[in-house]
Amino acid sequence: MTLQVVNSPFDEKQTEILNQILPTLTDAQKNWLAGYLAASQGVTNVVPPTPTVETKEPVQTSTRTVTILFGSETGNSQALAEQLSTQLKEINRDVTVSCMDDFKPKKLKEVEDLLIITATHGEGDPPDNAIEFHEFLHGRKAPKLDNVNFSVLSLGDESYEFFCQTGKDFDKRLEELGATRIHPRVDCDVDYEELAEEWAKEVIATLQKDAGATNAPTTTVTPTEQTFSKSNPYTAEVLENIVLSGKGSNKETRHIEISLEGSNFQYEPGDCLAINPKNDPALVAAIIEELKWNPEQTIPINKQGEIRSVQEALTSIFEITRLTKGSLEKASTYFQNEKLQQLVQNSDEVKAYIDGRDLLDLIIDYPPEQLDPTTIMHFMRKIPARQYSISSSYQANPDEVHLTVATVKYQAHGRDRSGVCSGEISDRIKPGDQLNVYVHKNPNFKFPMDEATPVIMIGPGTGVAPFRGYIEEREELELKGKTWLFFGDQHFRTDFLYQVDWQRWIQQGYLTKMDVAFSRDTDEKVYVQHRMQEKAKELFEWLEAGAHLYVCGDEKRMAKDVHDTLISIISQEGNLSEEEAKEYINQLKHEKRYQRDVY
Repeated sequence: MTLQVVNSPFDEKQTEILNQILPTLTDAQKNWLAGYLAASQGVTNVVPPTPTVETKEPVQTSTRTVTILFGSETGNSQALAEQLSTQLKEINRDVTVSCMDDFKPKKLKEVEDLLIITATHGEGDPPDNAIEFHEFLHGRKAPKLDNVNFSVLSLGDESYEFFCQTGKDFDKRLEELGATRIHPRVDCDVDYEELAEEWAKEVIATLQKDAGATNAPTTTVTPTEQTFSKSNPYTAEVLENIVLSGKGSNKETRHIEISLEGSNFQYEPGDCLAINPKNDPALVAAIIEELKWNPEQTIPINKQGEIRSVQEALTSIFEITRLTKGSLEKASTYFQNEKLQQLVQNSDEVKAYIDGRDLLDLIIDYPPEQLDPTTIMHFMRKIPARQYSISSSYQANPDEVHLTVATVKYQAHGRDRSGVCSGEISDRIKPGDQLNVYVHKNPNFKFPMDEATPVIMIGPGTGVAPFRGYIEEREELELKGKTWLFFGDQHFRTDFLYQVDWQRWIQQGYLTKMDVAFSRDTDEKVYVQHRMQEKAKELFEWLEAGAHLYVCGDEKRMAKDVHDTLISIISQEGNLSEEEAKEYINQLKHEKRYQRDVY
């Protein structure tokens, strides 16, 4: 917004100063300034409200409790929620932090200051531990929330069509129920730290004003306190890179062993190792050649002014293998290509175009006019780290970590393509080479470490990885008890991952039962859900005896089919209706006895 001299009581010099400072102010600063002027001079509406999102003055009481609810699939939202709680306690606020599934919905009308931090899962769905709360809030029983202040931080991945949809759902619904938004929702891509920290500062500033506190908290919102972390990954040596799948397999699966000696990393079964991958040098070279850029020219890569060569930026910093709706829209403002500007006006055409295409496709299909390489940080996002379930036990291998990686290779739009990280591991990484890594804790996929609790594990393909780590840990701790694995893949001869390990653990008593399904070895395709149905009676008996059930692997087909089969088994064996069977499963989730790591 720009002030005009003819329409304001300010002279030209004052107007110039105001026009310089107004665009730089945050919402919290605007609110503070408006309140200050109103109190000291009786002036109102000097700073115009933000036009995009309506925010009202927070409901004021002398002592208000902050409730932080998180919906988390891989632990990022939970970590941010816990760190925000620490910051708020530093300004003497009473804080309650809870996973959405652990929060009693009926207490929602008693909440005062509500902060929502949530991920979005799959195609716009809530995380598993937010489903029930999401359904309640959007149902008829949701209460009026006229006395509730709120703000939403939404985590997502811009490459998905329904980017940050769960956060958008909560934000809209809370407003519909009468709650007062004290700060606009912030939607974060995979590189979320900077935006999350800014959101936290703005929310805290608003709550500080309400509480009358003067000192800003000293803690910053960061995902981990480890020496080596997401922001400071460990450079690890690759010890082994072995092809697991047999000769003649339709796909390639690799077993990777990585040294963690000197990293001080620790991990538990169910955790992930994140790898910061590098783009294919051939693709980088093709892009530089097409744009006629100097690979040695240095360019900024972030707002802090760090610089890298064009070559390094396209290799290690920016994502060039995948387009998103957001990146396309941003690129259209720099390419000066009229056809691209027309394309981004049609969301259906954008969705169709970005499927399977990369930056090279974009610059060939919509050639930019003299694109300055210094602008790429403004329309390209950072390469997201790739997370892989750890397939080893820390107790058995304290100085190393094992991964099970399926190589992604395919052809699209006339070119051969490969996954960024799996392609690098398959084609360019050899023992002795290095990868930048960090451990990503997964608090929502944790196993019991005792002999009394039965455990059922369902993991087709590379989804079997965390279960290998879990059984290896049980062996190291000499824990036996009842354990049951369902594994599936295409062919017994070429795709039975870790067959020797499973047979040894069965002989030694660390794995009690194993049912396998090899879909291409029979005329009729057989999957893990078919094996579950065949053992329905026994599987239900295990659940009734207190078993914990874990699912890991493909979300779009396998996890849905397994979930539906589970409902069928519980309904059939428990003599329950479908709705009662679903409630049974919801209870398993509440008790942390049904956990999924699906992708």
